[in-house]
Amino acid sequence: MFDESPKRFDRIVAILIQLQSKKIVKAQELANRFEVSLRTIYRDIRTLEASGVPIYSEAGVGYALMEGYRLPPVMFTREEASSFIAAEKLMQKFTDVTLGNHYASAMYKLKAVLRSDDKDWVSSIESNVLMQTSEKLFNDKSPNTLATIFESIAEKTQVILSYEAIDADGITMRHIEPVGVFHDNNNWYMLGYCHLRKDYRQFRTDRVHGIKKTVIPFSIEHEALETYLDKNKNIPTTKIRILVDKKIAKYLSSERKYHGFVSEKKIDNKIEMTFMSCATLEGFSRWYLMFGDYATILEPEGLKTRILELLEINKQRLL
Repeated sequence: MFDESPKRFDRIVAILIQLQSKKIVKAQELANRFEVSLRTIYRDIRTLEASGVPIYSEAGVGYALMEGYRLPPVMFTREEASSFIAAEKLMQKFTDVTLGNHYASAMYKLKAVLRSDDKDWVSSIESNVLMQTSEKLFNDKSPNTLATIFESIAEKTQVILSYEAIDADGITMRHIEPVGVFHDNNNWYMLGYCHLRKDYRQFRTDRVHGIKKTVIPFSIEHEALETYLDKNKNIPTTKIRILVDKKIAKYLSSERKYHGFVSEKKIDNKIEMTFMSCATLEGFSRWYLMFGDYATILEPEGLKTRILELLEINKQRLL
């Protein structure tokens, strides 16, 4: 017997909306979203077809609506609309000027379809939400970096970067095939194939002094972004264990993940932390000096040696 509960009705409506949002939607994608079986999704699709919705399917590909079929604009609940407020604030502070303006334009359209009471409700939230950035994410000379990269990825055309690497003496021109973008450690990065280096490289957006679109197509069929990021995780690491005073340990929680934090356990009034850090130990050593008077290195011996070397260098500079 078919389940005609309100829950099923809501799911079928949501499936129809999702079919309008993408060119092709896979059955497994729908099953994962609604946490139901593939059999249930097949049944829901048949229900939509029986109600007159023109859906066509292709084995092994997915479902799609016939070209030209559209429902009237969907009304948002006030809770759904309010969720966009946080997204708008994030777009304004954490993306470049062009993307922020595009999102602001979309928000005006969204607010236009709200009921009067809901508009007031959303406005009261909007005026009391503030996002602040701790880092400068984009160079003033290249305010539309992210938007240009997005276009390049979609169109599969190369861009020309004016880029200043952290260890470089000046700016270099790079022909890049962008693979994707990601946000990490308070910065935006683009990963792409660099024709100058003949290899994949990461580029931080605040070091981009200029970016220019071209009509030159990609020369390589690139894999998904996750593939390259996973490869970066295979960099050799060293196991580190330190014992930190409990009163200090809590202040390290926001930064320790950037140094390969794995786990922690309480030992009396101290916290033992385990890391799998870069094998060179250089970055970890310098971070450790910030709180070293409240911590003890348990392993490895190489870390102790490097800390002593850095302390001796500092001592000589103070004499």
